[in-house]
Amino acid sequence: MTERIIPIADNRYQQQIPHVPADAPAPSGLLADRRGRRLHDLRISVTDRCNFRCTYCMPKSVFSKDYAFLPHSSLLSFEEIERLVRVFVAHGVEKVRLTGGEPLLRKNLERLIEMLACLKTPAGEPLDLTLTTNGSLLGRKARALRDAGLKRVTISLDALDETTFRRMNDVDFPVGDVLAGITAAERAGLAPLKINMVVQRGVNDQEIVPMARHFRGSGHIVRFIEFMDVGASNGWRMDDVLPSADVVRRIHEHYPLVCLQPNYPGEVAERWAYADGSGEIGVISSVTQPFCGDCSRARLSTEGRLYTCLFATGGHDLRALLRGGHDDAALSAAIGHLWGQREDRYSEQRSRETAGLRKIEMSYIGG
Repeated sequence: MTERIIPIADNRYQQQIPHVPADAPAPSGLLADRRGRRLHDLRISVTDRCNFRCTYCMPKSVFSKDYAFLPHSSLLSFEEIERLVRVFVAHGVEKVRLTGGEPLLRKNLERLIEMLACLKTPAGEPLDLTLTTNGSLLGRKARALRDAGLKRVTISLDALDETTFRRMNDVDFPVGDVLAGITAAERAGLAPLKINMVVQRGVNDQEIVPMARHFRGSGHIVRFIEFMDVGASNGWRMDDVLPSADVVRRIHEHYPLVCLQPNYPGEVAERWAYADGSGEIGVISSVTQPFCGDCSRARLSTEGRLYTCLFATGGHDLRALLRGGHDDAALSAAIGHLWGQREDRYSEQRSRETAGLRKIEMSYIGG
């Protein structure tokens, strides 16, 4: 059987410079799109590089040793990121998540965290500042991240079985090192920890119950995520999706579960508690139970493209405004206009046709 290589369109360099309205109102902290969805969360990719080659995100067939990652000069500086976050916060953002690639590969990331930790919402509250990582570098960085002002951390972990985990990360990285990173994060006070497991039928679905068993009673929350058609390089097929309802059923057979209410409007994970009080899990069901109607997330790529949907085919070049001499009022007007025109609802419209669109890669804008 010959290896199938999926070509992808490099959308990173497509220029879509945002319109700057001349008469935009001052930000009120309550920015809504055309469907009434308020801007609340901002996810920032700080690097497009990763030391893993997970098959559902950065397969080696595409992201080989010859792949041209972005040069450092293309990346937003920490000062540029802080400036944009200030503008987003004025529009109502309260939660900021740093992603990648693998964000801990970005040199001196602690300095950016210190800068963002100083920002306040219009109500005077500190930002909910979090980070998603594969955990490979967490063991030696957890304490510094916490000292810099990071509140919480989410770790991607797709299996506990050594063979399955090494096969999925495709760089022969041992699962024990990630578990050690989780322990280090807990000791550093980056809690409550969330553990994300992307579930693929026939690949790692046998790990669902072992993952639940391992973290049950730990205080950590495992979130089981349906395999999604993000980007165009992961070979997504509907047949590979294990519905979240099946995940809940499998765990419930071993450890009875009861459904919980969301922590806040727009929370993507459906919450389930162990009936004996030993913690909770979450399921994220973008494929079988779309949550477009409550989506409050904007995504900022490594070099300053704004994406209003995880499944976007193009972004809006805020870096061009930053480096083109525009002031904060112009940035605010552009962001307000972009979010105000937003109508995205990809997951509600998903079909065979939409699954084949040349969407931006997950490794570029984070999950």
